[in-house]
Amino acid sequence: MTDPLPTFRYHPDPVASGSLVESPTECRCCGQARGYIYIGPTYAEDELEDCLCPWCIADGSAAKQFDANFVDPSVFPDDLPAAVLEEVTTRTASYSAWQSEEWPTCCNDATAFLAPVGYEVIKRDFPEFEYPVTKYIVDEMGIYNNEALQTLRALNRGQGPTAYLFRCLNCGELYAFVDSL
Repeated sequence: MTDPLPTFRYHPDPVASGSLVESPTECRCCGQARGYIYIGPTYAEDELEDCLCPWCIADGSAAKQFDANFVDPSVFPDDLPAAVLEEVTTRTASYSAWQSEEWPTCCNDATAFLAPVGYEVIKRDFPEFEYPVTKYIVDEMGIYNNEALQTLRALNRGQGPTAYLFRCLNCGELYAFVDSL
């Protein structure tokens, strides 16, 4: 039996989002096989793909031992409080995007990453995100009218393009971005 998974303030369900998977692999940081392994991005000199447990990420020991980040610090604005930046980049399980991740901020804080999703999942599980995703397609991708609707309906987690959903932990504002191959 495994220990309860650690809690990540900025990534509340890393198992559902696909960043943590069940695995018998021993963690390269603590040397224990604890039942889960992180499969998201890691920015470090050492090759750390699929070899760190979520406990070593959450307590900061993996970042310290390997001088690693799990979210690219350059995606955040310069005025984000240092404590927030440190928690998100060195003690939060990140997520894999097709190109590179984005991580919106709101209320002088990082938002919480919820899930990578396709259109059917938005309609079924996250209907409140249809507008923010469509807004991103129009405003950030410059796709309009029927093409915007076609892009929205083409969203697919497994084949791209994919929508990535975030929620502000303070005011509840919804954020999304779309990435594809």
